[in-house]
Amino acid sequence: MWIKICGIRDVTTAQRVAELSPDAIGFNFYAKSVRCVSDKLARQMTAELPPTIAAVGVFVNHEVTEITDRVTSCGLTMVQLHGDEPPEFLAALYQLLPAIPLIRAWRMGGDLADLSHYLAECQRLQVELFGCLIDAKIEGTYGGSGHTPPWNVLADKYAYRWPKLILAGGLTPDNVVAGIEAVQPWGVDVASGVESSPGIKDLARVQAFITHARPR
Repeated sequence: MWIKICGIRDVTTAQRVAELSPDAIGFNFYAKSVRCVSDKLARQMTAELPPTIAAVGVFVNHEVTEITDRVTSCGLTMVQLHGDEPPEFLAALYQLLPAIPLIRAWRMGGDLADLSHYLAECQRLQVELFGCLIDAKIEGTYGGSGHTPPWNVLADKYAYRWPKLILAGGLTPDNVVAGIEAVQPWGVDVASGVESSPGIKDLARVQAFITHARPR
């Protein structure tokens, strides 16, 4: 099970989380998020990661040049788009960064008809996605709300031919096993579910989440 711990905000926490061996750590560049980090801090944190852990930059409605510049300057090895970016935006970004894996986050409210059309357009534009991260659709937010998407609908409607499914939204150490059993995703992503307060990671909860999601 691929595991991403998202929203790390300081070097010490980045080091400690890396010691727990997730597959990826996310760094949020969305200015309105409590988990937002500066470029300088992002560089300091990515420098501490071993090559086995992906450094994922999380972006919300940024310009293409902002993303490409930060990939280079901040040492990012993966990009996650969590805003309202259309398929044409992904195509432009993919053309500039073909070697950087791209995750498209999708806020799910009802069924996945809109996602089906979106992914079909990405395919038409020859965009290769590393994965599709499904979060809950909560008005006024772009993720990190602590709400779960409808697992039963997701399990029933997510097509096998689509990009690898990464389950997010409201996951915690207590429910991640149930989420994995219900949805059968390729990977899981967590931010608020392993925090003691907004933006502050609880390392014991991070360790429990990883242990439960990836039993030894």
